[in-house]
Amino acid sequence: MSQPDARPVADALVMVDVQRGLVSGPHAVGGAEPFLDRVSAVLRAARAAGATVVHLQDEGTDEGSLIPRGSVGWELALPVRQDEVVVQKARDDGFDSTDLEATLRRAGATRLCLVGIQSEMCVAGTARGALARGYTVVLPRDTHTTYDVPADGAAPAVPARLVARVAEWSLGDGVVAPDRASEVEFVGAQG
Repeated sequence: MSQPDARPVADALVMVDVQRGLVSGPHAVGGAEPFLDRVSAVLRAARAAGATVVHLQDEGTDEGSLIPRGSVGWELALPVRQDEVVVQKARDDGFDSTDLEATLRRAGATRLCLVGIQSEMCVAGTARGALARGYTVVLPRDTHTTYDVPADGAAPAVPARLVARVAEWSLGDGVVAPDRASEVEFVGAQG
C-alpha cells in the first residue's frame, strides 16, 4: 500500500453502493452517519473540481439481498446530479459486465478515487478491476467501510475496522491509501 509524498490526485470519483439500506435502518453499516458525512464531503469536493462522478448501484437482485431492487433501501443515499452517471452492477467488481469502463474512458478519467460499501467485497472488487485496466486507484481510509464479521465456530469475530484495513492491505502497493479523503485533490477529467 503506497503512501504518497504529495496529495493524491483523482479525476474521477466512483461511489460504490452508497445505498439507503446500507447507511440507514436495520442493515446500516456501523458509524453510518459520520461515514455518510465524509462521503458527502468528498462528493462535494469532486463536483466542485469538475471531476467525473459515477455512482455504482448494486442491482439488488440476489436472493436474500439486504437491498432488494425497487425497495427504498435499494435507492442511492445521496442525490445524483444530471451530469453524473449511475451504473447498475450485479457483481462485486463494478467493471464486470457494465459500462463503467466505457463511461470513464469517454470522460478521459485515469485516476479514480473509490469510496463506498463493503470494503472487502464491492470496493475491493472494483479497485482490482480498475488496477487490472491500468487506472490509478486512490482509496481513502475514512470513506470505505463494511460490517463486523461474526464469529463462526472456532473462527473469531472480526471488527469492521479491521476487515476494512485488511481489504485495503490486500490490494497491494498499486493503491494509494491516504488516511482521509480530504487529502485527495480532485481535478477535471480530460475527456
